[in-house]
Amino acid sequence: MIGVITGDIVNSTKLQDPSIWLSPLRAALQQITLNEATWEIYRGDSFQFEIKDYFQCFEHAVYIKACIKSIKDLDVRLSIGIGEKSFEGQTVTESNGEAFQFSGETLETLKRDKLNLKIKTSDLELDQELNLYFKLISLTMDHWTPNSAEIVKLYLENKNKIQKELAEIIGISQDAVSKRMKRANLEEVLEIDQMYRKKISKLNS
Repeated sequence: MIGVITGDIVNSTKLQDPSIWLSPLRAALQQITLNEATWEIYRGDSFQFEIKDYFQCFEHAVYIKACIKSIKDLDVRLSIGIGEKSFEGQTVTESNGEAFQFSGETLETLKRDKLNLKIKTSDLELDQELNLYFKLISLTMDHWTPNSAEIVKLYLENKNKIQKELAEIIGISQDAVSKRMKRANLEEVLEIDQMYRKKISKLNS
């Protein structure tokens, strides 16, 4: 099985210069994987990428969201699909299988349901449980300020660094880093990630 994340940028049409979000999005995808064949940006503000280790899907979704919400007034819709891959295309958007179908279909429902994060697998009960967690943590993530999003992005890029070292990277005090992490509810986001990894292991059982 693999994971597929499909997304689109919210409010992208309000910006005259697409490079404002396009460059950070491309940099975020390159940070996640060095293999550019596993992701593609298309239709201007939409993107899709394949994740071999689907246990990392939620963390990658959080990272993408943090990168985009570091830009004022922007957000991102993200749909996670986990399942089999049945066809390898020349590009990721040409590949097929239930993981791609689950992800693509779910993205179409996000705008209708006024949600920015959702998952679909072959296990309906698992989906219902994980999507409840995602809906609850999105109450925080959807309202990240650029500063909150920036500190989440920085943490995920530097998990081996302590708060003092993170503070030095962005030129603020350690106390300010701690406060931004609390405002971002980073601890709770990481707890959801651990819960996601535990629950998603059921797909292997």
